[in-house]
Amino acid sequence: MKATTALLLAAAFALAACNTVKGVGKDVQRAGEAIERSAK
Repeated sequence: MKATTALLLAAAFALAACNTVKGVGKDVQRAGEAIERSAK
């Protein structure tokens, strides 16, 4: 349940903030960090 929530939040942030390729990389990194935090 928590992992699903984290994934949905990460996707929302990625869609809202990916204006450039550099921004996409940062979004993907943050999404990965959020998933790691929820897994712990």
